[in-house]
Amino acid sequence: MDAEVFTVWAPEAERVRLAIGETSHEMARVGGGWWRAEVPGCGAGTDYAFQLDDDDTHLPDPRSQWQPEGVHGPSRRYEHRAFPWTDAGWTGRALPGSVIYELHIGTFTEEGTFNRAIEHLDHLVDLGVDLVEVLPVNAFDGDAGWGYDGVLWGAVHQPYGGPDAFKRFVDACHARGLGVVLDVVYNHLGPSGAYLDRFGPYFKGETIWGPSLNLDGPGSDEVRRYVIDNAMTWFREFHVDGLRLDAVHALHDERATHLLEELAAETDALSTALGRPLTLIAESDLNDPKHTRPRAAGGFGLHAQWCDDVHHALHVALTGETVGYYADFDGALKQTLENAFFHAGTWSSFRERTHGRPLDRTVTPGHRFVVCLQNHDQIGNRAVGDRLTATISPARLLCGAALLLCSPYTPMLFMGEEWAATTPWQFFASFPDPDLAEAVRTGRRREFAAHGWGAGDIPDPVDPATVLRSTLHWGELADPDHRAVYDTYKALIALRKAHPALSDPRLDRFTVEVTDGLVTLHRGPLRVLANLGKSPAAVPGEILLAAPGVSGELPPDTFAVVSAPSAGS
Repeated sequence: MDAEVFTVWAPEAERVRLAIGETSHEMARVGGGWWRAEVPGCGAGTDYAFQLDDDDTHLPDPRSQWQPEGVHGPSRRYEHRAFPWTDAGWTGRALPGSVIYELHIGTFTEEGTFNRAIEHLDHLVDLGVDLVEVLPVNAFDGDAGWGYDGVLWGAVHQPYGGPDAFKRFVDACHARGLGVVLDVVYNHLGPSGAYLDRFGPYFKGETIWGPSLNLDGPGSDEVRRYVIDNAMTWFREFHVDGLRLDAVHALHDERATHLLEELAAETDALSTALGRPLTLIAESDLNDPKHTRPRAAGGFGLHAQWCDDVHHALHVALTGETVGYYADFDGALKQTLENAFFHAGTWSSFRERTHGRPLDRTVTPGHRFVVCLQNHDQIGNRAVGDRLTATISPARLLCGAALLLCSPYTPMLFMGEEWAATTPWQFFASFPDPDLAEAVRTGRRREFAAHGWGAGDIPDPVDPATVLRSTLHWGELADPDHRAVYDTYKALIALRKAHPALSDPRLDRFTVEVTDGLVTLHRGPLRVLANLGKSPAAVPGEILLAAPGVSGELPPDTFAVVSAPSAGS
């Protein structure tokens, strides 16, 4: 019988044992801090754990691929090659020109599983989506959560269905022409089940969310490899097409070659080997064009980054809300839409300092910036998780959708936005430890008490009812009013794809006018008009698409996309 090989990196341990059932097997040092053991008859499906020094505690594998009993239980051997993929003909989906749809598996359907999510993929195809961005699926403690408290990054959360179910989801997406972007979190670990520091110098410092990784101190070579190998596994073994890198501004790395640059180089190399585009999208609070600048020009070489400034400017223009960081964006729509970054070496009142760096519009294409009207952060981090349509009318939402989907940027929708879903998306967690659950509950209430909210107004994040409230009601699509919003989103996406001018990413050919509430995007021979003012406006040119009832005049809270009359006509 062939022996199976188990390895683990534990450079500071004096002794490491491999625990399989009631039996412990001594592991041998093999250099570089690695330990190795060979055990016959331990193929796929074998549960195992590690014991360090003379501590009999069973710890899961830091590189675990499967945690069927949760993050505190044993790891299970998983054989990637056994999965019956059907996407051999898949050639990938490039980011430029694409429309992204962000969803959370746990609240996308009532069952909260990959298998049930697959049943709604045809809805996304009908809508015109190109890339499905899935919030983190790595293993975290508890059944329900956003996924950003993961502690075993290579293991797919079992309540969603585990690794095979995620592969079925990706395979089903590819069968329908949909690419998959996976949200991954490398800047911190969650508060429960983070055992990495017992194995070696994985941690260095703290973020506001939890312990951060040691990316530049002693022993950091293997820690960096831990991150990069994880990313490559999602691409190679799970066939995902892109990774959204959470809060990269919280990655502390003072090496000459930043982790992000190293990750981008390895991703590009793997893309060449696999023969399909692989995309890295950063979430960054820095407003720094360096993230997406090519490595040959001194940048990190990532393919895109989220652009919160565009969201903020659109949010203020649509809602009039100017509290907190929104205060800076009052009247900033033109400047922000044209330049992506509003804070570009300018004063930020929220930060009480100057912030950001300008980008060069002549060389930086707009598709490098993922923009949205709503996303999981901008909804879920509000006190009650309210969507835009809790504040504005669906008609005004559609004005925002027209500006978003006809912009030179990469547009992203948040699940349910396309039909003006009435369900909120609130912050929730389900830590089994009652002390930790209470700390999360208390911390959430304290955070919003500083903004004037009463404790009774804040949804209890560990109450299962909060998850239920945040789950989409697909039956709303049968309502004529919701369906009308959906049909308009679908028509806008189709128009974007039918007219190259609407997806043209060249920022130096893009101008915006804002006059008395009328916003006009100049898109080559086309004009996109959204009337956010209080008075009707004229509609110049031939209407290609408009809100219902619009003809020669644009009433407030309506939009039109028109073919501009030629000069002299």
